[in-house]
Amino acid sequence: MSNEVLNSLLKEYEQKKLKAELNLEKKKEDLYIKAPRLKEIEDNLNHFAINTAKNILQNGNYSLEELQQKVNNLKREKAEILENLNLPSDYLTPDYNCKICKDTGYVMLENYKTQMCNCLKQKLLNDSFNKSNMSNLDKENFSTFNENIFSDEVDISKYRFNISPRRNIVCIKNKCIEFVENFDNPNQKNLLFTGNTGLR
Repeated sequence: MSNEVLNSLLKEYEQKKLKAELNLEKKKEDLYIKAPRLKEIEDNLNHFAINTAKNILQNGNYSLEELQQKVNNLKREKAEILENLNLPSDYLTPDYNCKICKDTGYVMLENYKTQMCNCLKQKLLNDSFNKSNMSNLDKENFSTFNENIFSDEVDISKYRFNISPRRNIVCIKNKCIEFVENFDNPNQKNLLFTGNTGLR
């Protein structure tokens, strides 16, 4: 894997993440004009952890259960307002391209280690694929294979086989299909193609 390709993709991810978060801020601005109470709820929820800690340290007027109940009530009210506006419950969250890694390319595991997200892995695979000579597989594959372009003539002196080129290529095709269909089988043998460049 090329570091240059990875760095380029991570910059692309950073731009997508920033765009999603800027779009969210714009959505919030527009929405708060229609429903100012939503802004109050969001502000309360954002600062609730700090307020909870302060309350416990200063006077402890509320139990943790009571404080959690206040949070739940705010979330319920927020959901009701969004529902009344015919908006989805996740409207006030960034619309990331990848919901799993949130457009970072990496996910946090339970042991607090990071792992490359499948979406980034796929982009790296796509890059490798595009740089290979296999980009036209939609046109050149088993379903478009035409055995009729091969001769039916059996000529041992010319082809060094006692079967026709057409029969030979059909056997090769079938072996290739068998290989693909059993690719995950550890007992499946590999394929080796030999010959001069340009031969078929």
